[in-house]
Amino acid sequence: MSLLTLDGVTRSFDGFKAINGLSFAIEPGELRAVIGPNGAGKTTMMDIVTGKTRPDGGSVRFDGHDMTKTDEAGSARLGIGRKFQKPTVFETHTVEDNLVLSLKDDRSVFGTLFSKTDHAARVADLLALIRLEDRRLDFAADLSHGQKQWLEIGMLLAQDPKLLLVDEPAAGMTDEETERTATLLRDLAGDHAIVVVEHDMEFVRQLDCKVTVLHQGSVLAEGALDAVSANEKVIEVYLGR
Repeated sequence: MSLLTLDGVTRSFDGFKAINGLSFAIEPGELRAVIGPNGAGKTTMMDIVTGKTRPDGGSVRFDGHDMTKTDEAGSARLGIGRKFQKPTVFETHTVEDNLVLSLKDDRSVFGTLFSKTDHAARVADLLALIRLEDRRLDFAADLSHGQKQWLEIGMLLAQDPKLLLVDEPAAGMTDEETERTATLLRDLAGDHAIVVVEHDMEFVRQLDCKVTVLHQGSVLAEGALDAVSANEKVIEVYLGR
């Protein structure tokens, strides 16, 4: 069964159809890139999945739950993590403290007794995963733009989400940071489903995953990057022929 399913979803703003019969599915552990020109509906799609925006019609189901009746806090509790383009980290705290503050807490008596040891192990795992072990005691404010992006991904992972929605992670990164980010997201796939909204085609190529092309609020094409790049309809939309 698919982890996330959108079926015939519509959403209009002042008469403009931002989402127009959108249907697609994400499998558990899948890495998917979503591309499309400005105004294609990428952000609105993420807003609908996370409960920030209610659709006018259609169905949205995540892990068996009806997301059309769920708000942002509810979607987070169900296991959806969202990373916006601009990193939001606690700049006056250390890298390690940012991760500790983000951990899913077990507030039971048993959980409290064992949490410190568990937290230390979990934070060590996260630091290794996002490759910031050597920066663990540095303030988040002192990290590079790319490192702040990785820290925020680590903070989302601390909540143990089933699905990560990641908005333009490569924006403003150096080539080396971009490459490391693609590797990180590929490594995370399998344990988490990840949807990456991106404009940078070179970065999408590095992700090496299925690509969904949105246009005027619906799916225009889907498949491997080389296949969708050769699609006449996609070429027309991107190059304005």
